[in-house]
Amino acid sequence: MENVIDSTPTSTLSADYLRRLTDDTGIFQHTKFGIPDRSKGYTSDDNARALIAAVLLYKTKQDQASLDLVHTYLAFIYHAQNENGSFRNFMDYNRTFIEKTGSEDCQGRCLWALGVTIAEPSIPDNLQNTCKFMINRALPFLENIRAPRAIGYALIGLTTMLDTPGALTYTFPFATGEKSGASFLPRTRIESLIQNMGIRLHNLYQGHASADWHWFEDKVTYGNAMLPWALFKASQHSNTAAFQKTAQESLDFLAELTFVSEGYFKPIGSHGWLQRGKPAAPYDEQPIEASEMLMACYEAYKILGVQKYHDQALLCYQWFHGRNSRNESLIDRQTGGCYDGIHAVGLNLNQGSENIVSYCMAHAVMGNE
Repeated sequence: MENVIDSTPTSTLSADYLRRLTDDTGIFQHTKFGIPDRSKGYTSDDNARALIAAVLLYKTKQDQASLDLVHTYLAFIYHAQNENGSFRNFMDYNRTFIEKTGSEDCQGRCLWALGVTIAEPSIPDNLQNTCKFMINRALPFLENIRAPRAIGYALIGLTTMLDTPGALTYTFPFATGEKSGASFLPRTRIESLIQNMGIRLHNLYQGHASADWHWFEDKVTYGNAMLPWALFKASQHSNTAAFQKTAQESLDFLAELTFVSEGYFKPIGSHGWLQRGKPAAPYDEQPIEASEMLMACYEAYKILGVQKYHDQALLCYQWFHGRNSRNESLIDRQTGGCYDGIHAVGLNLNQGSENIVSYCMAHAVMGNE
């Protein structure tokens, strides 16, 4: 691994590439190499992830450029929300949503982004109030989601919000401001939702796990680390001790599959995934998997205090910088963008939005170490 570059998580992260992928509507979904592909339009998925990245950038930089990005991405998500609380996902370049309701995963990702925005105290009150309004409107719709990763994303957003003092009421500029009604972001309803969502994930695990298979489904596909991460978060808001046990068992199982003996992180390949009883697809390796695994391991480290989880989080960060199966950095030093992943024959040279926001999130977590 002598060619590993810039694996120290302390270098300054620039928001320039994010801005180049963003217009006054939101962040573009895809690129051709480093140029936004306008024909593919925008998604709430990517704008939600970009909102998290922009919030973390603003937390560090406290600059107007990062705050402007927060405004843009939050405005996209607000425009995407239907009156029933659900979110639309795909928007074409003419600013027209092309579906009535996005996937359940989209609902969860939007909740995750809103919860993170509420939790950052440097974000202006009026923006946080908008997030609170949207989460309150989304609660009835969230009660019906069943997709595992959608539950995971939503759990992380809701628990992050509950971890934040004053998150369940609007913030007014003066102490004499009117108070939110009892029906606004009711704590007992949110706590019950967290408990029920945690039970759904735990029951999925119990229904599929065996002596040699510690997972929630009969296959390991995408966004895998969100599932144990969500249960770690839920375990801090529940009297169900089994949540933490399931979270640790499943994270350790995923780690066995993805941290190789050569000393680097290798995510499950997206061309075939991993079916129970069969070998894992070796490629493509995608940045989102490294970023979300990093955050799950870091959460385990915070809760359990076990050093190996911190070490695994660092390996996920170093994956971006060349400690990977190709021994090549995914960060373009000319543009600041992040390549779309690792093919069997080399890097995917496109630099889409999902990948740079995944790197921004990874950098923000490890950059504080």
